[in-house]
Amino acid sequence: MFKYLWMVTQDLFLAVTLTTLMHVLLSRLLGRNGRTIHGIALGAGVLASIALAAVKFNTKLIISSHWNHYIYAVILTLTVLILLLTVLFGCKENATAKAGSMLLCVAGSLLSATLIFYSLPGVLLYPFSFNTMGQGYFSSYYLVRMAGWLGALVLLFVYSRLLSRCALYIKPYGLVPFALNAGLLSFAVYCFGRFFVPWVNRAKWLGWPVKYTDAAYGWIGDWMMFTANYAMLFIWIMAGIAVLLAALLFRQGTVIQEPYDNPAQLRKLKARNRHWRRVAVGVLICVALCAVIMTVVKTNDTKQVELSAPEAYTVDQEAGVILVPMENVSDGHLHRFEYKTEKNINVRWIVVKKPNSASFGVGLDACEVCGNAGYFERSGQIICKRCDVVMNINTIGFKGGCNPIPMPYEVKDGNLVFRLSDIIAGEKEFR
Repeated sequence: MFKYLWMVTQDLFLAVTLTTLMHVLLSRLLGRNGRTIHGIALGAGVLASIALAAVKFNTKLIISSHWNHYIYAVILTLTVLILLLTVLFGCKENATAKAGSMLLCVAGSLLSATLIFYSLPGVLLYPFSFNTMGQGYFSSYYLVRMAGWLGALVLLFVYSRLLSRCALYIKPYGLVPFALNAGLLSFAVYCFGRFFVPWVNRAKWLGWPVKYTDAAYGWIGDWMMFTANYAMLFIWIMAGIAVLLAALLFRQGTVIQEPYDNPAQLRKLKARNRHWRRVAVGVLICVALCAVIMTVVKTNDTKQVELSAPEAYTVDQEAGVILVPMENVSDGHLHRFEYKTEKNINVRWIVVKKPNSASFGVGLDACEVCGNAGYFERSGQIICKRCDVVMNINTIGFKGGCNPIPMPYEVKDGNLVFRLSDIIAGEKEFR
């Protein structure tokens, strides 16, 4: 759940912020016509994203790095055009040339559609990568992940609505194009660095001088590395712009500057200011939630879990078996064991006593789905380290899904008895 909550938020936050500010700017500039044109462009971007996601899912025709190369080129071209047009026509006082305003509307709408087309396809494909443990789309495994995916989309939708209100109410008028330009400039810096990635990869094939195109040399390589290592910086810049607009609107809502003739008009102005402050607070809360999701939630979800140290056992070389006293593994917790084979391969296996039963769940510390990532215990639950799926302890020892690969054992004289031949047979899972 948490994985897709932060991934969707991180993937879409920047595009949602920019397209929302663009929608408000065009709405202010051209009224209903601006909203209509921009809305049509957003719809086209969504439809194109669905089509691209379908092609990616069903074929291998799309290489993302090469495809994004052309998207970055379009974004950079439109950004330069929009920056010029907003200087000329972005403020109401300067919006005297109808043709220029319409050109700004078309360029802005195309840029918004391109941003959606760039960021949405991957998000649309996430539900098809959920691990259902073979239990289908209505299993708890799938629905929990879907909840995280949908939760992020709902949060971003609410954020977009509140931010659009904030940008619509804020004064003076020039703050919106200024904020939009600042966001576009920061994103252009990122796109410019990412634009060279496939260019560098093809440099030698095209015969270009390696000095100017190799990622390890020159300012191009430095720019590429900067945008790769500090990709989150551009999202925080966008969040800062949203926070700044919200703070300015909140301040605007604390003062009544308009003249009024009677108490009724004063009450109306106070109600309007309260509405402004509530919108501003709503934006701040949404940005704070997104920030927590992209920091705290992401950190906790992606932190590496250290597997517990292997425990001791007795080896009977003559009988070719390993003996583990039952009393050492009968507490209901996960116990891990490790054996180094003659090929210097460490084969791990786990043992856990099943609840309300005299039997044990035994299997290799690996599964057919996630490989040899291993399992760990959290709050009394056995969890796959790689996919974070909670195991049903009663099914450990049975084949299928993300369950540990079963390993045979016997109970004899108060010991769990494991044959060395069975352990050595598990070498292939840990190579």
